[in-house]
Amino acid sequence: MEFLQTPPALPDAWAGDRVLRESVRFFLGDELFSSASPVLAEMGALSSHPRVLALAMQAEREPPRHVPYSTWGERIDEIEVSPAYVELGRLGVERGVTALPYERDPYGPAARVVWAALVTMWGPSSALYSCPVAMTDAAARTLLVHGGPDDLEVVEHLTSRDPSRAWTSGQWMTEMTGGSDVGRTETSARRDADGAWRLYGTKWFTSATTSELALTLARPEGAPDGSKGLALFRIHRRNADGSRNDIFVRRLKDKLGTRSLPTAELELKGALAYPVGDVEGNGVRRIATMLNLTRLHNSIGSVGSLARGLAWSRSYARVREVFGKPLESFPAHRATLTDLAVDHAAALALVLRCAELTGKAESDTATDDERRILRGLTPITKLATARWAVAGAAEAMESLGGVGYCEDSGLPALVRNTHVMPIWEGTTNVLSLDLLRATQRDGAAQAIVEDARAAARSVVEEPEVADAATAVLASLAQLEERFRSTLNDADAAQAAARSLAIGLATTYACARLCIQGAWAARRGDKRTALAATRLARRGLIPLVAPEELELAMEDGSDVPPSRIEA
Repeated sequence: MEFLQTPPALPDAWAGDRVLRESVRFFLGDELFSSASPVLAEMGALSSHPRVLALAMQAEREPPRHVPYSTWGERIDEIEVSPAYVELGRLGVERGVTALPYERDPYGPAARVVWAALVTMWGPSSALYSCPVAMTDAAARTLLVHGGPDDLEVVEHLTSRDPSRAWTSGQWMTEMTGGSDVGRTETSARRDADGAWRLYGTKWFTSATTSELALTLARPEGAPDGSKGLALFRIHRRNADGSRNDIFVRRLKDKLGTRSLPTAELELKGALAYPVGDVEGNGVRRIATMLNLTRLHNSIGSVGSLARGLAWSRSYARVREVFGKPLESFPAHRATLTDLAVDHAAALALVLRCAELTGKAESDTATDDERRILRGLTPITKLATARWAVAGAAEAMESLGGVGYCEDSGLPALVRNTHVMPIWEGTTNVLSLDLLRATQRDGAAQAIVEDARAAARSVVEEPEVADAATAVLASLAQLEERFRSTLNDADAAQAAARSLAIGLATTYACARLCIQGAWAARRGDKRTALAATRLARRGLIPLVAPEELELAMEDGSDVPPSRIEA
């Protein structure tokens, strides 16, 4: 009889993920954990359900389509998305992926921890509907913090669980002049005779372009150049009377991944817009509220990708037989899966700590030190989790062999989609430099170091994590010395920024795993302590920055040009 491989079955995203369940319990405590468990268990079962997985595959096969004109020639610029994409969004919205952080009962400031666990499970099954959810959440928070009464009415739509009322938001910042250098924004804002603001310019990379609205930066006429002259605006795809706003789609982006998600180039030709706050040049400060949350969402997406890839790898290892033995029994394969599991645990520790501190900051219960920690931890969490996720998704695809390389396994989509994580909301270098700025202005790195040191010292005598905690303390001392030796030299600081940021993120993750591992060991489970130990043994700090920077750029100018007749 012909051999047929038993296919792997994706385990329940909640019941099958011990690290997620333990971590949420660690952060919430037993009482709140008992309250949150049914909500999270429902999402875990839903995210792993064959019907939902089939919807995600369908959305991947049916990418967005730009319809510039109606049948009779009217310019409509509609973007059609897969019905499966819409359905996946509905399933998430109903279960609170945008609403839960704004519902203070029953979780209070801990709502962000519950929400982070919820979105971690839902994201990999959402066909990247998690992207508009990220910007919707961030827009709601930005409008609450900086907006007026009209903005609060919009927030009610952005945070609704009712799909018939719920809106999503985009975030339109990137222009042809660049993404991180927002001071070069060329979009202008002009005021009509009736007082209405209208925007003119090109937005080069806009995602979630089927959203009802977006937040965007523009420079009011007469405002100074640079970032100080920018204001923040709310812009709707359709006007209050239902007519199309003056927003024109140039084309949809042809991307490596995130294929189910509409991403476009847009031209604003007098599009009606509404200032968020005054127009006196505080736009960058206001949009920073949005960026901090979307960076947290990005980190959650990376953790979700790691968890999904690890789940598929483990499931396949259980059903695949090689040389008469199950794949899971081979030490070489178990070693590979072990390091994937360590990356997952480390990433989750960073993300849930960020979520915890975000909830405290939003509820105004965070201390000054916690706010400084959050300021520096947000960019380095996004940086580290994205890099771990890209490597982990590729490793998961490889672990399934040739089948994992085939589209119908779902692994290629996971790999492609994960590759956006190091790019969206700041590349590794951009985030590393952001940490330097936050350290120079607010002492962010030192706050993270002090928090990690306190964590490691609190458990350094506990045998299960003693080695890891000792390694954390040594790493922190080395990081402090590296920061001291570079921060007074701008060029040296920039060259070292990446290794410092990665080292600080990894060391902080290890410190958090030490205290969680000690807590879990006292309850009888030593596996998180083992993850902390393995993370420490792999090395917490990358090599120092290279000094041989002349190797960076080579153009062959020392070779005479060839003379070839075409």
